[in-house]
Amino acid sequence: MVLSANEESLIKVVRMLPPGEATKVLVWAQQLADLGSGRPVEWSDSWSDDDLRDATVASLERFEQQEREGR
Repeated sequence: MVLSANEESLIKVVRMLPPGEATKVLVWAQQLADLGSGRPVEWSDSWSDDDLRDATVASLERFEQQEREGR
């Protein structure tokens, strides 16, 4: 299996973490994978205007939801 530069970088960073923190990262990554429903990740070092708009809308909706729930 050939890894991309981003995949190799991620592995390198996780290996530098203490075991407990590495486990947290792996759990978080699995949660993201589950949310993605198996869709492949599209790596990019830049954000389009649509990406920024979508992220802003999602962030504001999440913030408003947490405010309503009193978190």
